[in-house]
Amino acid sequence: MAMRRETGTQGDLVVGWAELPRSPGHAYYDELQKVLLDAGFDVFVENACKPYYAAKMGAPSLPPGRYFRMHMVGYFEGLDSERGIVWRCADSFSLRDFLRLSAREKVPDHSWLSKTRSRLPHEVHEKVFGFVLKLVAERGLVKGERIGVDGSTMEANAALRSIVRRDNGETYRAMLERMAKESGIATPNAEDLARFDRKRKGKKLSNDDWTSATDAEAKIARMKDGTTHLAYKPEHAVDLDTGVIVAAPIHEADKGDTTTLGDTLETAKANLTAVGLAPTPDDPCEIIADKGYHSREVLKGLDDGEWKSRISEPLPANGYLRWQGDEEARTAVYANRARLKSGVGRAAMRKRGELVERSFAHVLDRGGMRRAWLRGRENIAKRYLIHVAGFNLGVLMRVLVGYGTPRERAEAPTNAFLFVIRTDSATGIVIIADIGGTPAMLVVIAAPELD
Repeated sequence: MAMRRETGTQGDLVVGWAELPRSPGHAYYDELQKVLLDAGFDVFVENACKPYYAAKMGAPSLPPGRYFRMHMVGYFEGLDSERGIVWRCADSFSLRDFLRLSAREKVPDHSWLSKTRSRLPHEVHEKVFGFVLKLVAERGLVKGERIGVDGSTMEANAALRSIVRRDNGETYRAMLERMAKESGIATPNAEDLARFDRKRKGKKLSNDDWTSATDAEAKIARMKDGTTHLAYKPEHAVDLDTGVIVAAPIHEADKGDTTTLGDTLETAKANLTAVGLAPTPDDPCEIIADKGYHSREVLKGLDDGEWKSRISEPLPANGYLRWQGDEEARTAVYANRARLKSGVGRAAMRKRGELVERSFAHVLDRGGMRRAWLRGRENIAKRYLIHVAGFNLGVLMRVLVGYGTPRERAEAPTNAFLFVIRTDSATGIVIIADIGGTPAMLVVIAAPELD
């Protein structure tokens, strides 16, 4: 036999899709795809988006089902930017299959995500969120009996150095230079300005005086880690019996909890009504919140309505309360206190601390939305809703297949079962194994005799 020499290889001119090397696929995305297809997800979103596209003219756009799936991938993979979503999808055959891309189709560019998002209004994203919520509710994962509410902070895509004064348009740096010169520093450099800003007294940033030049809707706020940034305020209403998020509006970061609670409850009520679980005065839904939501006006508005309050009460400043003849507020506060101090109320508060904070950890921290790369509250709210829809799908998948995220599925422990079968003529070993995301395998080893 003559030795064959390596002279390089010539690529095939034509290769069929079935001939390409393929990975076995990601079991989690395969199961999620099956759930979406069985529910008619693509037909629903195409009908919802149809009014916002031309009937005959123009080039074909990004399919709506692919647009929403890519944002779900952003949640499941923990990707904050749309460029990162595109790169991740282009790097995985499993995600290409999840996006339903053919062999000749490329992963859509990030600009297509921006164009599609600008074309589709916020109402369409709310419909998609409602579709997922209904899909989850059909499996009995929305009870609508106890709703926990809390807010968090999301850093905006705008820097504090870009803020300007509302009255005269002066930038923050220009203000520092002017004040430094007035204090005796003739030609201050960047280091001098930083030192001067750090030591000057009475330093305060107020949203009444300052605004962002790049994102006017972002507000100056203190983040959960103690730093100060331009930010937004996402607020979650979570079903405390299942952990499903029933509402997730985005508010301005300088709005207090008592100010935003009404809008969040209205959104939660509309979503619960859509799945047939609307609260009524005869059958009220419990609202569980921390002491930031406690005020007399809030409790009077909720008293004898469709929401039964169990809101934590802060300690009064001087040790006792003065009512000034407001008997309605007195009745509402005492009734809320009685419900809160009961055993049911204490258990509900513990559940709120667990499930509501878990929803923020999944969507904001693990899901990649703690830092926004979009500008404008409506733009951010559109993408945030789809991330929350992905979170609700994760709750459903945890019930159906035992895993809520692709990473949890991939890191699942290996399960193996060993069986020994004996007959009169031979003995065999049967091994059934489930290794991570791979399908179960059956191995039979036969032997004449086995002791």
